Amino acid sequence: MLPTSTHFFSRRATPLLSTFHMPKTRVVMGSFIRKRVFDFLFASLVIIFLLSWLVLIIALLIKLESKGPVFFKQLRTGKNGLPFYCLKFRSMRISADADLKQASKGDSRITKVGAFLRKSSMDELPQFFNVLKGEMSVVGPRPHMLSHTEYYSKAIDNFMERHIIMPGITGLAQVSGYRGETKEVESMAKRVDADIKYVYNWSFLLDVKIVLLTVSQTFKSDENAF
Repeated sequence: MLPTSTHFFSRRATPLLSTFHMPKTRVVMGSFIRKRVFDFLFASLVIIFLLSWLVLIIALLIKLESKGPVFFKQLRTGKNGLPFYCLKFRSMRISADADLKQASKGDSRITKVGAFLRKSSMDELPQFFNVLKGEMSVVGPRPHMLSHTEYYSKAIDNFMERHIIMPGITGLAQVSGYRGETKEVESMAKRVDADIKYVYNWSFLLDVKIVLLTVSQTFKSDENAF
């Protein structure tokens, strides 16, 4: 059972992330430079040729349907367990628990425009700005809410091992079918296994393959995307 919002907020003053044990990395640090160059170039191209005009259309649709900001930012767990603000297009109505309660299938908080954005994964596009800032990679383990990190780091022995690299917009777990809502520890453990497999088998070609698979799957129906 995940911690409730009351339980989590009552402990927000405690530096939770500092108590997590971070494993020693076996990743070859020289590969970081190559990966960072790929991230910067890819994110720059997406922002210049896609987001530069698409963001205006999406912003208009979001504002026409519901009150509130165009963008939604949420504290997520980043590299080495450090928190950062992850950006998304707002897909839900403003609510007090939006920052803690994970979206679920048929969630009444999700707007019509938001449902389309989430189904197509277009709500994640602002994260390319996170990539430019060096907070995320194009490909890597997906970042989780702080409350989820607190819970799963205790429930899954090697959970924090996925945080020795920057989180990604897409990842091996996602193209392998592990996406959407997580309700059981067992389903999260499968995602973690895929994430760790990626961490220790990274290559430029693997990143390209995952990006191509992500684009391909965007145009296919996925019952786990909502």
